[in-house]
Amino acid sequence: MQALTAETRHPVTIILNGQRRSGYAHPRMLLSDFLRHELGAHGTRVGCEHGVCGACTIRIDGVAQRACLTLAVQADNRRVDTVEGLAKEGRMTALQEAFNRHHALQCGFCTAGILMSLSDYLERVPKPSEAELRDMLSGHLCRCTGYAGIVRAVMDVTGQLRETPHV
Repeated sequence: MQALTAETRHPVTIILNGQRRSGYAHPRMLLSDFLRHELGAHGTRVGCEHGVCGACTIRIDGVAQRACLTLAVQADNRRVDTVEGLAKEGRMTALQEAFNRHHALQCGFCTAGILMSLSDYLERVPKPSEAELRDMLSGHLCRCTGYAGIVRAVMDVTGQLRETPHV
């Protein structure tokens, strides 16, 4: 078996959050590892490495995908958006602000992936029902079980939150 050397690494160039970035990747290097270790984009978390937990969700050419199921070389010459690119000019998006307002995160490990999935989903389904939203969220594992806050945040940002009176 051939040892992995510098010669076996391939140049990979992506548009990362609007900026052209380049690095080198071995043929089987996962995009999640390339983003974190080669380009320093640490917002993309690695949880299960099987595509189950959703922590590594990013957008490739505008579509939410699991970075742990994508090879870095497959992203060459493509647009890759990560959670670091959501806030523009230091201003959080309405969804990020709603997460803050509704305590939709606890430890924060899953948050980046959920925000990336939701940013894609809400562009396609701007006013999901609560059932549709929960179905979409079923593709993400929140170890702190912060789903109630996440649902409230999304329903708020879509103008569908019905406040219950405090007793």
